[in-house]
Amino acid sequence: MRTRALQRLLAALLWAPATLLGAQAGYPLDSAPIDPRDLVSLQSGARTFVNYCLNCHGAQYMRYNRLEDLGLTESQIRDNLMFAADKVGETMKVVMSAQDGKSWFGVPPPDLSVIARSRGADWLYTYLRTFYRDENAASGWNNAVFPNVAMPHVLWQLQGVRAYEVVAHADEAGHASVQRGWKPLAPGTLDTVQYDRTVRDLVNFLVFVGEPAAQSRKAIGIVVLFVLGVLFVLAYAMKKAFWKDIR
Repeated sequence: MRTRALQRLLAALLWAPATLLGAQAGYPLDSAPIDPRDLVSLQSGARTFVNYCLNCHGAQYMRYNRLEDLGLTESQIRDNLMFAADKVGETMKVVMSAQDGKSWFGVPPPDLSVIARSRGADWLYTYLRTFYRDENAASGWNNAVFPNVAMPHVLWQLQGVRAYEVVAHADEAGHASVQRGWKPLAPGTLDTVQYDRTVRDLVNFLVFVGEPAAQSRKAIGIVVLFVLGVLFVLAYAMKKAFWKDIR
C-alpha cells in the first residue's frame, strides 16, 4: 500500500508541471525585444508609464529618484514625470483608492512594482498588444492573452481599434487547429511598428522597476567571479608550495 501511495505521489509531481502548462495554454506569447541597457528605451517607457498607467496602477516599491539610474536628472524627473507626488524621494503611488478601483473595474488595479517578475516580459509584451473590441465586456474591451480582463485598453488611441476572431479547423484525420485573425476597425495615432516599439519600451521599464539594481548586481557578480578565480589560482599555488616536500 505504501508503495502504491508513493507511486501516485511521484506521478502527481511529474504531471503537475504539464497540468500547469496546459492551464496556461492559449494565445502564443511573442518574445519581448527588451534591452535593460537601452537608456533611451527605458526613459520612453517611464514616460508612457506615468502618462497612461499611473492613473490606475501604482509602483509603490519604486521611488522617483531611482529614475536617475536611467540617465535622468532630478529636475527632469520633477518637471516631466512627477504628476502624483511632490518630492522625488516619494514612491510611485497611485492617487486612486482601492475602493474606487473596485467600484469602477470590479477589482482593484494591481500594483505593478513586480508585475514583470511575476508575469514575465513576454507575457506583458504580448498582453499589451492583444486588446480588441468586445461589446459584451463591461469595459467594451477584451484581451486575447487574458480573456475577460477587467482592464480597458488604455493605449487604444495609440494602437487603434481591432476585432479578434478565432476559428477552429479540423483536417480529415481529425487533427484540430486554431486560426487567429485580427481585423482593424479604426486606426490609431501610431502604426504597428511604432506601437510595438512603445510597448517594448514600457515593458522594458517595468522589468527595470521589478529589479532596479539588476544591472549593477550582474556587474558586481562578474567582478566577484573574477576575484574568486584569482584567489583560486593563488590558493592552488600555495597548496603546491606547502606540499612539495611531502611524498
